[in-house]
Amino acid sequence: MASPVSQRTVLTIEDDAAIRRGIVDALAFAGYEVIEAADGAAGCAAAVRRSVDLVLLDMVLPGLTGLEILREVRNARPTLPVIILSARGEEQDRVAGLRLGADDYVVKPFSVNELLARVEAVLRRSPGRPRDLEELPLAAGRVDFARCEVAFDDGGRTELTEREVTLLRYLACHAGRAVPREELLENVWQIDARGVNTRTIDMHVARLREKLRDDGAVVTVRGRGYMLRG
Repeated sequence: MASPVSQRTVLTIEDDAAIRRGIVDALAFAGYEVIEAADGAAGCAAAVRRSVDLVLLDMVLPGLTGLEILREVRNARPTLPVIILSARGEEQDRVAGLRLGADDYVVKPFSVNELLARVEAVLRRSPGRPRDLEELPLAAGRVDFARCEVAFDDGGRTELTEREVTLLRYLACHAGRAVPREELLENVWQIDARGVNTRTIDMHVARLREKLRDDGAVVTVRGRGYMLRG
């Protein structure tokens, strides 16, 4: 008899049909709802658009790689739990994945019991994480992320670019923490931060402050980066 897990939904992105079927069957028997994808593009679309509670992500996939998917997920849904599935020789990818914000990893071949234990452990931690944000309250209004605009209490409205929305959402999901410029480059701009001039971030933050009417929400932490006041 399957154990009740409050109908949590797990997305499994794995191109090996036999491995994927084993994972799906084990999760379903344990009481989870399961969505599956066999390639990178389908998996990325499901992770970003479908209502899921956790993603099991293979690193080597046709089309988009696991790391490319993880970047997209962290950009669009910063708080969605992700567990990496990797072969024993893919240590470099596992490390890169953890640096991009993966919650855990499981090395192939793995037992069903180990996988379920990792899934349960990550989901137990997830209620304490902030939810993906739809809006952000300000001193004199609010940011509507879906509409890409700032709506002020006096009736004024200011449009935000997609990059400004992504930047502000990332800072909001890490409110109260100084986010280094290098981290913003990798997770918002999705580029390798090594050797890149971070002046572009400073200019984007300056424009964002103007659009927020410089209400003090985004602060500079000297020598560290930027922080949204919690």
